[in-house]
Amino acid sequence: MEKRLLFAIFHVSFALMLVLVHGQDIPGFISIDCGSLDNYVDEQTGIYYTSDLQYLDVGRGENYSISPQFKTRNLAKQLWNVRSFSRGRKNCYTLRPSQGKNNTYLIRASFMYGNYDANNQFPVFDLYLGGNKWNTVKVKDTDNLITMEIIHVPQSDYIFVCLVNTVSGTPFISTLELRLLNNDSYIVPSGSLELFARLDCGLSPNKLVRYENDVLDRIWMPVNYEEWDVLNTSSAVDPFNVFNPPSLVMSTAVTPQNPDEALLIKWSTDDNSTAEFYITLHLAEIENLQENQTREMNMFVNDRKWYGPFSPEYLRATTLYGTKVDKSFSIRINKTENSPLPPVLNALEIFTVKPMFQPQTDQNDVDAMMNIKSTYELKSKSIYQVERDWQGDPCMPSNYTWDRLNCSFKGFDPPRIISVNLSSSELTGEITPYISNLTMLQILDLSNNNLSGTVPDFLSQMPYLRILNIENNNFSGTLPVGLQAKLNSDSLSLRAGGNLYLCLTNPCKKEDKKKTNNVLIPVVASVCGFLAILLTAGVIFWCLKRRKQDTTASTNVNAESNKKDEQLEPKKQQFSYSEVLTITNNFERIIGKGGFGTVYYGFFDDSQVAVKKLSVSSAQGYKQFHAEAKLLTRVHHRNVTALVGYCDEGPNKGLIYEYMANGDLAWHLSDKNAHPLSWEQRLKIAIDAAQGLEYLHSGCKPPIIHRDVKTTNILLNEKLQAKLSDFGLSRAFPLEGDTHVSTIVVGTPGYLDPEFFTSNWLTEKSDVFSFGVVLLEIITGRPAITKQNGKGHVIEWVKPRLSKGDMTSIVDPRLVDQQDLNKISIWKAVELALACVSPNSAKRPTMTQILIELKECLGMEMA
Repeated sequence: MEKRLLFAIFHVSFALMLVLVHGQDIPGFISIDCGSLDNYVDEQTGIYYTSDLQYLDVGRGENYSISPQFKTRNLAKQLWNVRSFSRGRKNCYTLRPSQGKNNTYLIRASFMYGNYDANNQFPVFDLYLGGNKWNTVKVKDTDNLITMEIIHVPQSDYIFVCLVNTVSGTPFISTLELRLLNNDSYIVPSGSLELFARLDCGLSPNKLVRYENDVLDRIWMPVNYEEWDVLNTSSAVDPFNVFNPPSLVMSTAVTPQNPDEALLIKWSTDDNSTAEFYITLHLAEIENLQENQTREMNMFVNDRKWYGPFSPEYLRATTLYGTKVDKSFSIRINKTENSPLPPVLNALEIFTVKPMFQPQTDQNDVDAMMNIKSTYELKSKSIYQVERDWQGDPCMPSNYTWDRLNCSFKGFDPPRIISVNLSSSELTGEITPYISNLTMLQILDLSNNNLSGTVPDFLSQMPYLRILNIENNNFSGTLPVGLQAKLNSDSLSLRAGGNLYLCLTNPCKKEDKKKTNNVLIPVVASVCGFLAILLTAGVIFWCLKRRKQDTTASTNVNAESNKKDEQLEPKKQQFSYSEVLTITNNFERIIGKGGFGTVYYGFFDDSQVAVKKLSVSSAQGYKQFHAEAKLLTRVHHRNVTALVGYCDEGPNKGLIYEYMANGDLAWHLSDKNAHPLSWEQRLKIAIDAAQGLEYLHSGCKPPIIHRDVKTTNILLNEKLQAKLSDFGLSRAFPLEGDTHVSTIVVGTPGYLDPEFFTSNWLTEKSDVFSFGVVLLEIITGRPAITKQNGKGHVIEWVKPRLSKGDMTSIVDPRLVDQQDLNKISIWKAVELALACVSPNSAKRPTMTQILIELKECLGMEMA
């Protein structure tokens, strides 16, 4: 009997058809045909279905039709299409029922594969409700319909239903439905109720009952055993209770063929954990009994008396409900000794209690972010050349927090948003007041956009704001008095450079007044501007002529080395050539070679060192020697190779560095390494390298561009701490406020920024591109350019695989077998790497942003 029950539950016919009814847009209903582009009234149910486009961010997912052989007349129209999500880790539908939060809703998701992608590959993916995992969808065959249903009371006005890619196939969905229920029904102390079975006892096989016979659109499946007799009536049955069981369902009932036997129903879960079941029995007397006839019964759950004695009322429904913790379950209904008639059962529902431990983000914070997202139309834009992952709950689950957003988590309190990074997001207009609703915000980055107007005073009213970055926008006027006061008290750190018409002090008001009082000033300014252009042209001509004379005067390397402006600053120890011979034991051991010259192993002051000796024949190497030596005398960072000293004695020139015992990153990623790096080690190395570059770009004044970031220039010490090396091609911005340097194209093929290559304009984003290539090498284990088999650049190798959601083939095969591999952190790293290598430098993140993302990846892995 137990097997037959499970058969009735899980092998339901696809005949989703009922009596033709009419109706549209039913109050309390949201009915979504996922993948459909049209709105329509379903002919089988009369329910009004809408396209899913209004519930998704623009561009999310692709719509498909299932294979034609599955589009039979017995298959409901809403199952003919699917929405497939080949991109992104998490894709969410945002439902906002008009009844709002703290109401009871039935939420149902259906999945009909139908070989829509012509691959005959059955995916496995997770389904989330807000920040909590609802279930795992496991497709096992082509024509199987999977329906998941949950009864849920949201604590927010938003209900997020999310499909999460677990790297086991592409997630998809056919329908998503929401139904408003009575708040006094289906009450459970904690959590939500996931449907296990909803059975109509005595209903004919291959039939089902749903709307409009059930005004709540619950789907009732038939159950009928050989040991049972079926009772039915044509009279209407009064629902009589808050569960509102349909009259059509209650008009049939079952009773044992042997009046002395009990009605017995058993079931069990497939998992190994203990499930808490929630049972709902619906009973009504549908036989018109004679005065001397009595039907009285007792209910037993796992052989323990649950309820009784009980006599159902004629044509009036009674619902009994309760909970019980157990993996296996049985319900037995016996007649009492005083009852000549056997027991009856009309319908039952079985749920498992689904704990919802993860709270939703604070409602005000969610409202604020949704309004910010709408105001700036962020849903249709992208960051880092990949889609912005701003879907679902902003903070939950913690592994899927919105990109460039940080939250605070305190026990079971709603998470709060404490950091928002909207840098380089193509924002226009003024700073939206919705930001002020993020009352716990500590860090706000609005840099590198096209925002304009004055800086609003509400920013000074945000009690926890301590870091504000509005650099490189078009703000004007003066700072509000409140912000100035916070700056003066050191309670706020402000970065506001790159706003030509923004003043940080009040005297600018006088200048503005003068401008408005004198209409001649624009004319004078124009004339002065023209004269300034002429003067500038003259200066440039003179400089070019002077440079030509200087170049002619420089006839050889030794003469050039004597020029005063090329002398090294005496901030590091200067060694004589004889001392270098002693340090290297007469250049006994070679540990590397390059265009600059040869690198030797040495020993100085009880420490190991590396000595890079300039080749006498390398004129280019001489320039790099001076560039690197001058740069390293003024930079100091734990992730930049430390310069111990230098030798500049006639033709004998060399640089002495700290020794890096584990060589370069390229070797560790190659097949030559018998002990491949773990994913955690690779992330830490990437973070170290990013910290070094972030220091050069943001910590040095003026900023420094490395220009030759690659795996061979990332060295590892004995603790696998990574440090940047080889600064011979590095350049500094000559003037404060410059955004680029015009220079000849140098660098290493495979790592070279294509925008720099075509424009000769060098920016910090050129290093970002190179770092993105390094990050792809770290993830894939492949070199930047593969000459064998014509597979080309690692960027072009990764992109098509990522578009198919095929993460396993992207990751270095030596990582795939690791038991603790966190695929979510790898996915995030891949998207970050592709953002870095965007052809458009404006869409690349800064090294500061990259560092934040990598640390989040490491946090996921460590967790």
